[in-house]
Amino acid sequence: MNPAEYARMHALEDWYWWFVARRQAAAQFLRDHAPPDQPLHVLDAGCGTGGMLELYGKWPDVIATGADLSPDALAFSRSRGHTRLVNADLGLLPFRTGTFSAVTALDVIEHIADDGRAIREISRVLRPGGILVASVPAYQFLWGPHDEALHHQRRYTAVEFRTLVQAAGLRVEKQTYLLAALFPIAAGLRLATRRRKLDGGALLPRVPHLVNRALIGLQAVELSLARHTSLPFGLTVLTVARKPVPARVLLPSLEERLAAHACPARAPAG
Repeated sequence: MNPAEYARMHALEDWYWWFVARRQAAAQFLRDHAPPDQPLHVLDAGCGTGGMLELYGKWPDVIATGADLSPDALAFSRSRGHTRLVNADLGLLPFRTGTFSAVTALDVIEHIADDGRAIREISRVLRPGGILVASVPAYQFLWGPHDEALHHQRRYTAVEFRTLVQAAGLRVEKQTYLLAALFPIAAGLRLATRRRKLDGGALLPRVPHLVNRALIGLQAVELSLARHTSLPFGLTVLTVARKPVPARVLLPSLEERLAAHACPARAPAG
């Protein structure tokens, strides 16, 4: 991603409706599906400028680590006071197998050329029973200057991303599109600008304060609905996937072992 986009993200992510809505959705689905680990060790994969880490810092039961390939992104996260930061490629994470209870990867996987390898690495560092909460941009037909400004490799349908996650050995527990209410307007805007180069970088239109607050409220309502059903379309695909717990081999009890070696009872004579 262009260094200028990190500066822009840092300036917007604490209050701009799109960043706030994405963060609230990820946090809600993490809480809904997280394993009962205490504390909850979370990796924010592709932590960017630290918005999710800032949220995790307010949760007393969470120990969060941020990983990002960009030194610029990590510098912004560090400026917020976060110290558990690692410069890392998501395709080769420098953590032991089974380190984390949960991994969040918000609008990260689409940046990686080998997205399958990145998901497999995330699966590796998850503990059995741990979860991945991931969001990716939806629909390749919406590809345009916004994606190019952010150095995306691709966009996904829900089915495509589900297939990718399952191929890494994870079991999808929840998947839904988000930003469904705004889809017609946003899709129209994306299609209208797809042949133009965006001099201002990613397509994040400035909105008045009251409109920004209204959009945050609208997405909160949509999130409440998405928790109970899967929205059929939207600008984002959000997926929760769990690393399976290996089935335990049940050893026979002492009584069962004695019975297996006992002589069969003789039928009474006669």
